Amino acid sequence: MKLDKFDREILRVLQQDATVSMAELSQKVGLSHTPCWRRVKRMEADDIIVGKVTLLNSKKLNLGVSVFIFVTLKNHDGDSLTDFEQAVQSIDEVVECHTTSGEKDYLLKVVVESIEEYENLLKNKLTHLPLVDHISSTFALKQVKNTTQLPIKSQ
Repeated sequence: MKLDKFDREILRVLQQDATVSMAELSQKVGLSHTPCWRRVKRMEADDIIVGKVTLLNSKKLNLGVSVFIFVTLKNHDGDSLTDFEQAVQSIDEVVECHTTSGEKDYLLKVVVESIEEYENLLKNKLTHLPLVDHISSTFALKQVKNTTQLPIKSQ
């Protein structure tokens, strides 16, 4: 789908504040209410806008430990990859899972309360994921940047 300057501006505004009213959104992007609403609905139908969420402060929720985990699987056939990916979906502490190029198969991001909680997660869940051969963990010391906003270019 081709996005014009109004679509891109709508996306930029919504990434900053998904709670903005349609009237305010329309005003900010320079469209009247109905055309703006139609564009938002079209982008939702086309899966460009896939959801609206509330961002939380992990530290205030006592979830201040972020761990990045490289996972290597024993097998790389389609069923093995599918089984692993489905199993990861059921672990709440895994907030991101990416397939990767190179020697490692997956990169996971896990958020937990403490190192002890991570150790428990590692022993009781992560090492029991289907076909896991090797796990390598790295703890984040400090979060320098964290955004969900995609870099929408002006065309």
